Amino acid sequence: MFQRRRRPVLLAGAALLAGGLAGAAFLTETGAALRARTADVFALTAPPVQAPLPASRTAVEDGRTVVRLAPEERARIGLVTEIRRALPHRQELQAYGLVLDLARVTELTNAYASARAQLQQARARAEVSGSASRRARNLGQYATTVQVETAEGTYQTDAAALTAAESQVRTLAATAQQEWGAVIGKAIVERAPAVTRLIERADFLMQVTLPPGESLSAAPEAAFAEVPPQSARVALRLVGPAPRTDPRIQGQSFYYLVSGEGGLLPGMSTLAFLPAERAVTGVLVPEDAVVHGQGGTWVYRAIGEGAPGSGQGGAYVRHPIRTDPPMSDDSYVVEGLPDGTEIVLRGGQALLSEELKSQIRVAGDDDD
Repeated sequence: MFQRRRRPVLLAGAALLAGGLAGAAFLTETGAALRARTADVFALTAPPVQAPLPASRTAVEDGRTVVRLAPEERARIGLVTEIRRALPHRQELQAYGLVLDLARVTELTNAYASARAQLQQARARAEVSGSASRRARNLGQYATTVQVETAEGTYQTDAAALTAAESQVRTLAATAQQEWGAVIGKAIVERAPAVTRLIERADFLMQVTLPPGESLSAAPEAAFAEVPPQSARVALRLVGPAPRTDPRIQGQSFYYLVSGEGGLLPGMSTLAFLPAERAVTGVLVPEDAVVHGQGGTWVYRAIGEGAPGSGQGGAYVRHPIRTDPPMSDDSYVVEGLPDGTEIVLRGGQALLSEELKSQIRVAGDDDD
C-alpha cells in the first residue's frame, strides 16, 4: 500500500516544482519588461546631454576687449601683422577734383588758328595795296587822279582789315589766358603738344579745389586722384593755378593733367590728394587694415607676449581712429600709438567678428 501511494505524491511534487519554475520565469520576464519601460520613460523625460561649449577667445582686461588666437587660428583666418614705426609723415590734403569739358579749349584753339590765318591774309593784302598806292603816287603826272585815289583807298581798306585781324588775334589770346590760365592759354596760342593731347583726349584736364580754410603757398608738382568706384589712385601732373574756383566749393584751385587711360571722363567728380606743407607724427596704417563697427573706425594691434612667431597665442585689441584722420601716401596716419607697434594689416574684420560673437553669448547668458 505504501508503494502505491508514492506515485501520486511524486506527481504532486513534480507539478509543484513545474509551477514554481513557471512562476519564476514569469517574474523574471515581468521584471525585464518593467526595467525596459522604465528606461524608455527615463529617456523621454531626462534632459538632453549638451556638448561642452568652446572656450571663449575674448576677455575684458583693463576695460578693453582682448582677442586671443592660437597660431593655427591665426593661420586659418589669414591674419597678417607688421611692426611699424611712429615717424613724421608729410600730410595729404583732401581736395575735390572735377574733370573739365574741353569743348571750349577746342573752340578757342580753332578760332585762334582761324584768326591767325585771316591776319596773314590781311597783312598780305595790305602789303600789296600799300605798294600799289606808293607806286601810284610816285608816277606823278603819269598817273591820273582816279588811279592814285583808287590805289590809296584800297590800301586804306586793307590796312583797316589788318588792324581788325590783329585785334581779333589779341582778343582771342587774352580770352584763352583769362579762361584757362597762363599755361593753357599760351598752349592754345602756340598750339603746343599739350593742347593737342587734350583735344585728342590723350590727357584730361582736372580742376582740383581745396576745401575752404585750406591753402598752399605753391601747388605741389605731383598729386593723386581716386577713380570711382574702386577708388584706385591715378597720378596727376601740375599745370598751374586755375584762373577761377569751383563755385560749389569756393576754395583755392589748381589745374592738373591726368592720363586719358586712367578711367576718368569729362564731367566726373572725384577726390584728390595733395601733399601738404606740414607733417604729422604717427604710425602709417593702410586703408585695408581699417575696420568699421560699433559706431567707430578702428585698427587692431598686438599687445603683450604671444606675438606671431613666438608659438603662443597672439593677443589683439582695438585702437580708435579719428573720424578725419590725417593721410599720407594713401594711408592713415594713426596718432597715439607707440613706436614699433605691431599692426594687424589683414584679418582685422575677423577679430571684430569674434568680439561681436562674444557679446552675443554674454547677452544670451544674461537672458537666461
